[in-house]
Amino acid sequence: MNETPDDKPARRRGGLLRSSAVTGGMTLVSRVLGLARDVVLARMFGPGDGTDAFFLAFKIPNFLRRLFAEGAFNQAFIPVLSEYRSQRSLAEVQALINSVAGRLGAVVLVLTLFVVLAAPLISVPIAWGFRDDPYKFKLFVDMLRITFPYLFLITLTAFASSILNTYDKFAVPALTPALLNISLIAAALYLSPLMVQPEIALAWGVFIAGVVQLVFQLPFLARMRLLPIPQFKPPHEGVQRIMKLMIPALFGVSVSQINLLLDTFIASLLVSGSVSWLYFSDRLVELPLGIFGIAIATVVLPSLSRKHADKSPEAFAATLDWAFRMVLIIAVPASLALILLSQPLIITLFQGQNFSVDDVVKVTSSLQAYTFGLLAFMAIKVFAPGFYSRQDTRTPVRIGIIAMVANMVLNILLVFVLDFAHTGLALATSLAAFLNAGLLLHGLHKQNIFRFQAGWSVFLLRMLAANTVMSLFLWLVAGDWRRWLEWGSWERIGQMTLLCVGGLALYMLTLSLCGARLRHFQGQE
Repeated sequence: MNETPDDKPARRRGGLLRSSAVTGGMTLVSRVLGLARDVVLARMFGPGDGTDAFFLAFKIPNFLRRLFAEGAFNQAFIPVLSEYRSQRSLAEVQALINSVAGRLGAVVLVLTLFVVLAAPLISVPIAWGFRDDPYKFKLFVDMLRITFPYLFLITLTAFASSILNTYDKFAVPALTPALLNISLIAAALYLSPLMVQPEIALAWGVFIAGVVQLVFQLPFLARMRLLPIPQFKPPHEGVQRIMKLMIPALFGVSVSQINLLLDTFIASLLVSGSVSWLYFSDRLVELPLGIFGIAIATVVLPSLSRKHADKSPEAFAATLDWAFRMVLIIAVPASLALILLSQPLIITLFQGQNFSVDDVVKVTSSLQAYTFGLLAFMAIKVFAPGFYSRQDTRTPVRIGIIAMVANMVLNILLVFVLDFAHTGLALATSLAAFLNAGLLLHGLHKQNIFRFQAGWSVFLLRMLAANTVMSLFLWLVAGDWRRWLEWGSWERIGQMTLLCVGGLALYMLTLSLCGARLRHFQGQE
């Protein structure tokens, strides 16, 4: 049988799709547990002073984790490690890893000790909105001291994950976050009843999770003979390169994280519960973003780095194009579904004795505002590695600063001028994300790094048809959200299952009827 042009690359295709599927599958386990965690927190504690204090305290090490570990460090470290993997011996790779471990661990350890000791002073600007309530402020300080060492532990965990991802071991790093969710669920169910202030148990759950996550990954590194042994010798050539790449990347990554931190700070100035409302809506948006967007980005960065090291610009451009199509395939239907099912979903998951109908309304408004930006959030995860993999960390920084300034201006306009309250914070974040993603795409296209491949018109028509059919089904079957308040838990779960399974099935069936096949979604190694 003659081989068609579509079939010729089949022997080389599918590697990225398989890797993304593995990463996404393991991440799915973690995100489902994360959803279970949020259901437990919402039903056991609900929005209030205790949860506001915990979410803000946990936000600080998370902010710095994404800055130092999964953010700037990851984007500077993986391209250099990928180059070492391709061009150097295993001994040279081990020397680089050991030197990085020593430097990174020492810096984060010093920072951790400083924050734990100076927590009461540091907490004043961070929890400015809590100052009028001395008990709530003290609760925040105590929680910050317990949760902040998580930064040191999770930074080393992310370092280990970067090594595993570079060597195409995606499953273990993707599964590791599930341990945080298990720890928090256990702390809420079994530890909180023993505490005078139950929410303190959640802070201890975060600390325990940091220890477990790090220990979990070490055996896999040992099996690869790449277990880090921290060394403090004169600066390694690779470490110096990583530091040069990391400094501008630090500013680039910090943009989105500073925006999120600023949102939380402003929310602490609003009515009690605002921090929690934003948290629960953000967590629902993080579900598709974490399972698919981060999975694609995790696989794409090492792949792009190798293609750049191998001097393969055509393959590089094709990989970026594939990643962007995957983002659209996931983000568009996920956004439509979250907007159409926002109230029923929140009622099914969270509504109960400690989570009122008013909380449902408040979380719905911020969820829809965040969901508006889901496509942009996912696109940034793909476009930014297009620069980082080429060891260009300056361009995303410049673009990120523009987006950050825009977000701050929008925060002031939407929250304090137009009085959109916490919803304004979510909407400002989404609008700034679109600006960020658009400028990144423009930069990639202008530098001829990204080029639209053949077949985009057909792809978009298929997307339009599939999303239209799915949206009509969800809108007609979901009905008036107030009916969901009258149903019991099992009736809600059954109806939500029907909507999710039916909507997904119709979406995939319509794509198939329009001519889409698996090979159209496969990337190349």
